[in-house]
Amino acid sequence: MAFTTAPFHADCVGSFLRPEKLVNARKLYKRGLLDLAELRLVEDECISDLVAKQIKHGLHGFTDGEFRRSWWHLDFLWALNGVASASASAGYTFVGIETRPETALLVGKLSGENHAFVEHFKFVKSLEQDGTQARQTVPAPAQTLAILLNPRNADQKLPTWRDFYANEEELAEAVAAAYRQVFSDLYDAGCRCIQIDDCALPILCDAQKVVKWGLDVHRLSELYVYTNNASLRDKPSDLTVTTHLCRGNYRSHYATGGAYDTIAPSAFAHENVDGFYLEYDDARSGSFEALKFIPKDKRVVLGIVTSKRPELEDLGALEARVHEAAQYFPLENLCVSPQCGFASTEEGNALTEEQQWAKIDLVVELAQRIWG
Repeated sequence: MAFTTAPFHADCVGSFLRPEKLVNARKLYKRGLLDLAELRLVEDECISDLVAKQIKHGLHGFTDGEFRRSWWHLDFLWALNGVASASASAGYTFVGIETRPETALLVGKLSGENHAFVEHFKFVKSLEQDGTQARQTVPAPAQTLAILLNPRNADQKLPTWRDFYANEEELAEAVAAAYRQVFSDLYDAGCRCIQIDDCALPILCDAQKVVKWGLDVHRLSELYVYTNNASLRDKPSDLTVTTHLCRGNYRSHYATGGAYDTIAPSAFAHENVDGFYLEYDDARSGSFEALKFIPKDKRVVLGIVTSKRPELEDLGALEARVHEAAQYFPLENLCVSPQCGFASTEEGNALTEEQQWAKIDLVVELAQRIWG
């Protein structure tokens, strides 16, 4: 069966390695040697080329590669009304590396009007061809909530979320309302597929992080799922929304581990999305057994091809893993993809563009082998 909306049997998570021309243009823009209009022209050219390559390599769903962003998540937050960029006391801690120390800070009441991503999507939408679909990726509402609750900023003189909202639940409602506005505007711009990327829920799967940070797994999983669902309240029936549950991706390093079992009874069973993009590229991900919590009429994208390393996986071994997953979820509603994007930040992962496309080709070949 061929799907007409994402997730597709052969799919991708969304971000791609930035070409050198784009990297150089962003550097020149930051130094004041290129104005915004000139940068936009370079971005448009690079995105057009990327979309053409995605279609050529057999993907039916495509994105802009997140080429207009520095971060997979912070650029979205910075474009919300009531949020500002700020220097963090430290970067995000990944295994073996620390990110740039940047964050988002709540400086007023939240709202989602006139979000920059809406205009970004209009350009991507113009590149659709018959049988293809443009998809917009955004950080999950739960991810935004988690960042605003804990902005990692050491300067106590700066405002906090408590200056604007009475409690976490009130902030969660405000986050959801801002997202509903953005989603509505994206829909009016022709968007019919949105992917929410979520690192907040998977953190709750990491036993070491839970203990170290004193996380209340039950309370937070309920709060995060509620926030994501509240953002989808009254969404149009023809708007597909999927989620990517991610364990972190920065220059080929990861942030958290742990099987999905911890959050499966809440997120898998009760999140009102149409599909789940799940990371299953190594032993950190645990078994496929947690898939049994996902309603059988939804779709599950198995991220069994890693985007972190250039070596190609064995096709036969990948096929065997898909059939293993089918013990817990219907084969016809399974899909395959790399486990994450290739460049969740503009630095990108440790592989070449040629190796990146070889990974996509492997995903497409695997899907054709299983589903025809």
